[in-house]
Amino acid sequence: MFIPEYEAVSKLFEGGGIGLSQKQYEALDKYAKLLVEWNSKMNLTAITDPEGIAVKHFFDSVYPFAAFEKAKLPQGARLIDVGTGAGFPSCPLKLFRPDIELTLLDSLNKRIRFLSELSEQLELGAECIHGRAEELNRKEGFKGGYDAATARAVANLEKLCGYCLPFVKSGGVFVALKGSGGREELAAADKAIKKHGGEVALCEEYALPNGDGRCLIVIRKK
Repeated sequence: MFIPEYEAVSKLFEGGGIGLSQKQYEALDKYAKLLVEWNSKMNLTAITDPEGIAVKHFFDSVYPFAAFEKAKLPQGARLIDVGTGAGFPSCPLKLFRPDIELTLLDSLNKRIRFLSELSEQLELGAECIHGRAEELNRKEGFKGGYDAATARAVANLEKLCGYCLPFVKSGGVFVALKGSGGREELAAADKAIKKHGGEVALCEEYALPNGDGRCLIVIRKK
């Protein structure tokens, strides 16, 4: 097992109001196995212990989209995860929301190789793209082509608005998963949000079960 036993992980998710099936648990454990194996060859994450992966990667990726109404994605949403790295938050979310049409974008090709393998092994059906957000978000088929864009631990919010909001169609959302300093980042990003046609729909601070502070920011495209 590369994450704790099913009972412990199920209890973790249930504490956030999320049901966890045996099949989902097995997929998460396979995800963790691939993450640890590939991490030995390339830098994907500093978090490799079973509990850390379960809480700080998997629960942290799924919980905000289930707990906060303004972050919940519509059925069949087209989602792009910008600077996705090892696939967070979108790949764990896809295991709970298989209806989502997922695009994974990262500027490092070696990460895309990992994500392609992950998508194949977990049957995510994700489109894995090697590229830079600031170039791709101006191209036809990408610009304004998504119901939602997500980003987690990529850059400060001011920069992320320029990367992510151009991908989002009118009425769609950019969901940023930030650490405990998210509210300060939001204040500094006010001009960038307005420049790219966004308005703040939610800024919510909360804590993970281990006590780590988090801030969820949802920006709606006008």
